[in-house]
Amino acid sequence: MKIVIFYYTGTGNSLWSARLLAEKLDGAALRPLKAADPFSAADADAVGFVFPVHMWGIPGPVLEFLEKLTLKPEVYYFALAVNAGQVSRTLIQLRGLLSRRGVKLAAGFSIVMPSNYIPWGGPGTEKRRHNLFRIGCEKINEAAAFIAGQKSGMIERGPAWQRILFTAIYKMTFKQVKTMDKGFWCDDKCNACGICVKVCPAKNIILEAGKPLWQHRCEQCLACIQWCPQESIQYGKKTPAYERYHHPEVQLNDMIA
Repeated sequence: MKIVIFYYTGTGNSLWSARLLAEKLDGAALRPLKAADPFSAADADAVGFVFPVHMWGIPGPVLEFLEKLTLKPEVYYFALAVNAGQVSRTLIQLRGLLSRRGVKLAAGFSIVMPSNYIPWGGPGTEKRRHNLFRIGCEKINEAAAFIAGQKSGMIERGPAWQRILFTAIYKMTFKQVKTMDKGFWCDDKCNACGICVKVCPAKNIILEAGKPLWQHRCEQCLACIQWCPQESIQYGKKTPAYERYHHPEVQLNDMIA
């Protein structure tokens, strides 16, 4: 069985999850969504999507990719929605989107990882992070067994209050996400290394006079602030005090490549 897994990642949680799932599904091909040919899975028997939950829903780039992707009703489709504990109705949203394209989402799993949304605080204690990695690994093992058996019917969702409240917020804020980069700023530690430019999946950053300048195509993945080696990029007033985070098993070269 030919399996293709497309992934979208900002700080590595989704890349780590996709790698582990591909490892458990022997021979699965991993393809970064931001550089993938939407016709590249046309001959696959099973196609997976691994992506972070952004603003309690599917990120814009994932939606755009899915609109272009060749979909076939005979293919087995599955997904991992990586989140910080609030998957809301993201996988239900994906199921509906695929259904409108005439295909079925057979399986959708919520994978909880440390939070990378630094405007609301750091990723938690090291003990908590390792606990989440352990639980995430166990969950991905279970998901892989389900997917390998081509089983159907597992679509995970958050509690009703999340699905009501957070879905409303997602719909209200979705069109404003691209301009939310107005909250970024750079302090005096910046050394013009340009890493923020290289890791941004939206190609939203340029250097002007040696400083990053955001172009209002933001996806709020926070890659720029989390991967800055000088910790010079900030968002709002509180982030100078917060610990930076990216998945410890994902390296900068993985993101740039």
